[in-house]
Amino acid sequence: MAKVKAKKPRSNSFWAKLRRLTWKLIMWFFIISIGWVILARFVPVLVTPLMLIRSVEAIADGEKPKIVKKWVPIEEISPNMIQAVVASEDNLFMQHNGFSFKDIEKAIEHNKKGKRIRGGSTISQQTAKNVFLWPQRSWIRKGLEAYFTILIEFFWTKERIMEVYLNIIETGDGIYGVQAAAQTYFNKDAKKLTKSQSALIAVCLPNPRKFNPAKPSPYINRRKNQIVSLMGKIEKVDFD
Repeated sequence: MAKVKAKKPRSNSFWAKLRRLTWKLIMWFFIISIGWVILARFVPVLVTPLMLIRSVEAIADGEKPKIVKKWVPIEEISPNMIQAVVASEDNLFMQHNGFSFKDIEKAIEHNKKGKRIRGGSTISQQTAKNVFLWPQRSWIRKGLEAYFTILIEFFWTKERIMEVYLNIIETGDGIYGVQAAAQTYFNKDAKKLTKSQSALIAVCLPNPRKFNPAKPSPYINRRKNQIVSLMGKIEKVDFD
């Protein structure tokens, strides 16, 4: 008599298919994300998730979406602006590999005191978040932010990270990038920004829809003076 082959339990078949599907999804995630990062290394970033989210919020409020931005190469951005964001946001930008554990420790100690929450994100981390992710805080987003930070630090140069950062950062209500900020607030191009004007834009970055660089409050002016002073003390940013 011919032997009848025993059928494999359906449960085993289900889990095997699930494992294969999971591995395929993981593989495609890495392929797409790495390809996306490499592409963004060479072409201007014209739109970001934050820009889309702000547009949807405007429509939900019955308003017309507003996006004011103009991509400019880093050669057309004042060195003062570059120095200002490094002084204000990330003193160790040229030294670290994407993460500044010293700043993270400082932020943790500061936040333990119950004061206004301070972040420890570097310019590289902020760029990774702004280009590839959404703004809301969560452990999932922070994990993905770390992943994309590693990728851009590996595939991009520091100069490219700075160029993208300064072109996509939110600088006002519907305003993105330092070129649009310079034209909106000071009626000039980004390459002509003074130290004071650059510091004013940099100081307003943590809350650009609340603060106006052209109409600084006493607090913003004090912070601006601190940043201008620090700009002369830290190492000059040089990409050559």
